[in-house]
Amino acid sequence: MTAEYAAGPALRHRAVAELVGTASLVAAVVGSGIAAQRLSSDDVGLQLLENAVATGAALAPLIVALQPVSSAFNPVITALERLAGLITGRQALMIVGAQIIGGMVGVVVANLMFGEPPVSLSITERAGPGLWLAEVVATAGLVLLITALSRAGRHQLIGWAVGAYITAAYWFTSSTSFANPAVTFARMFSDTFAGIEPSSVPMFLLAQAVGGAAGYGLGRAIYPRSTPTAITQEKPMNSSQRATAAPNADHFGDTGRAGVL
Repeated sequence: MTAEYAAGPALRHRAVAELVGTASLVAAVVGSGIAAQRLSSDDVGLQLLENAVATGAALAPLIVALQPVSSAFNPVITALERLAGLITGRQALMIVGAQIIGGMVGVVVANLMFGEPPVSLSITERAGPGLWLAEVVATAGLVLLITALSRAGRHQLIGWAVGAYITAAYWFTSSTSFANPAVTFARMFSDTFAGIEPSSVPMFLLAQAVGGAAGYGLGRAIYPRSTPTAITQEKPMNSSQRATAAPNADHFGDTGRAGVL
């Protein structure tokens, strides 16, 4: 059996985790938005509160549950893992593909659960310098949080910290903190409370890329040294584990360069 073949199931498992995690996250975002819109039709502030709490409450346990396998659910995080040498280009492409597919699965499921058409293009315009700046800020804060906790070796806190941050960012950013290209793309296909008009998406994606780079740079500036473990691992590997994993760059636990974001 070749090393690449032996590593295949681990990569497939990671892709499945990303697909399921992203699908569940998008279902929570869109589904809670629809429910909030129906249950609190006369109070937009209450709708946003319900949407934010449900999203953060779903995101935190999803990360905690899937973190031992893979729990990025966000192409920005995956791209930074690739740039940091934690995953290969093939892994990154497969993971991002799984995230995008998962987002589409999640939005279709959410729409169907509430009797909406499976796919409907949103007409909610989200554009303007203030909203673009908000997406830069939201994504920078998210990436800074993950990078800092990862480089400090405090991986067990990432799920709960990210869930709390996203809940708060719904309120302190004018864009309501999309901060995720896969989620942003999926939200085009639900003409409901959480939707975004297709023409608004490109600038959101650009702002998220800029914010991701800024947050990563700030995280490395604050934590110039890091503990030798990858973001998706809960505990650092010992030297014998690293030696076993190093020859095989397709295993999710280590890419041959034990390191962190």
